[in-house]
Amino acid sequence: GAAPVAQRTLTGLVALIQMPDLRRALEPYTLAGPYGALLDADEDNLETGDTLCFEMDALMQDKRVAPPVLAHLFTKLEARFDGRPTMLILDEAWLFLDHPMFAGRLRDWLKTLRKKNVSVVFATQSLSDIAASAIAPSLIESAPTRIFLANARAEEPSQRAAYESFGLNARQVELIARATPKRDYYVQTPDGNRLFDLDLGPVALAFCAAGSKADQKLISDVLVTSGPDRFAPVWLAARGHHWAADLIGTEGEMPCAAE
Repeated sequence: GAAPVAQRTLTGLVALIQMPDLRRALEPYTLAGPYGALLDADEDNLETGDTLCFEMDALMQDKRVAPPVLAHLFTKLEARFDGRPTMLILDEAWLFLDHPMFAGRLRDWLKTLRKKNVSVVFATQSLSDIAASAIAPSLIESAPTRIFLANARAEEPSQRAAYESFGLNARQVELIARATPKRDYYVQTPDGNRLFDLDLGPVALAFCAAGSKADQKLISDVLVTSGPDRFAPVWLAARGHHWAADLIGTEGEMPCAAE
């Protein structure tokens, strides 16, 4: 506790520890080891900003580093759940449901986070990921609002069983099977169910449907040109929506979407 804050790192801790076994156990997580870039630093900026995003794929595949990093993230995230409206989004949810440590924490969170004004969103391309999870009952019970994408194979026996586990009947499964991909969605809520179309216009699609590698490259190019403060009008112009860019107001050169 007497050391300056900047020296309170894992490297500093290992230098002070006299027990050889404990030193060896901690060294991989210092800058001298393979995982130091994840856990050994002299400052922590996870609490800054309204939005935090973590790429978890590679992390979840490494069984040695996942537990300590997850434990640290759990502690930091729970400190942010202080009553402010918060959305916890878990994309490609199978990564988390497959990991016993994360799945167990999610089960606990689903019981308690609503009281802290936190909404949990799971996104997965396969319902079987959830149905096969050890915490499936908690997930299904705690997520009363579900949005199903169009699935031409929904009426196949194995697929139908997964939909039925979410309380859908034969007619609802049929609607999902007949729906148009990337346009129609079926929402299931405690207040009712409905097939719907987002009906997004060109401006909304310019922002919400920009997910390809070409889009990502263009986004990076626009950010270099515009900076974050002028991104919206310059991006719209780059996508060919000059009329919308003019409504916002912009100056200077704009990158060409064809480049």
